[in-house]
Amino acid sequence: MTVPVENTALIVVDMQKAFLDNQYSFGQIGMDVTPLQDAIPGCIKLVNMARAAGVPVIFTRYVYHPGMVDFGLHKGARGEDRLKAETLAFGTEEIEVIDELDPRPDDLVIDKSRPSSFYGTRLEPLLTSMGIRNLVVCGVTTNICVETTVRDAGQRDYGTFVVEDAVAEFTPERNKYALIGMGWSFGEVIKTTDVAEAWMPQAEAAE
Repeated sequence: MTVPVENTALIVVDMQKAFLDNQYSFGQIGMDVTPLQDAIPGCIKLVNMARAAGVPVIFTRYVYHPGMVDFGLHKGARGEDRLKAETLAFGTEEIEVIDELDPRPDDLVIDKSRPSSFYGTRLEPLLTSMGIRNLVVCGVTTNICVETTVRDAGQRDYGTFVVEDAVAEFTPERNKYALIGMGWSFGEVIKTTDVAEAWMPQAEAAE
């Protein structure tokens, strides 16, 4: 499967300090985020390749409004603990994208308070205005925010590519079956090497 360069954007889902470093609130309430760090090397590769090839980079951040007023009624795993700890609260350091990915001024950042990068955000109007019809998706977590974003993208007829060595989940089982589900009906499951084959010639030509 050839990954397009034209009319394509890279979406980096929720690669935030809270999800990737146990010193922040998830770790403090006993949710070990160490397995999610597996996504970091692949995401770094993809961001670097996208920038070199002229592919727009879009970061999403999971962020709750001050006072956690949009936390939601269906709180999910350790919901009450996360609410009390004000996990992913607006204005905190832990909502920021990790330093290794270093968002630049010309990158786009979309904040959301639900798993899907499309729900209640400006993402779709931005993609439409930019003429984007293909999405390469990476980040965390595979089974929740990545999968929900990919399902919404697939249903909107975007050409959607999930990079399996640039996503991660709390458990191997959830990671495996999320990739199977996405690949079955909503997008193509690929590797960073597939992206390199498609994008790097474009990057070299631009030099």
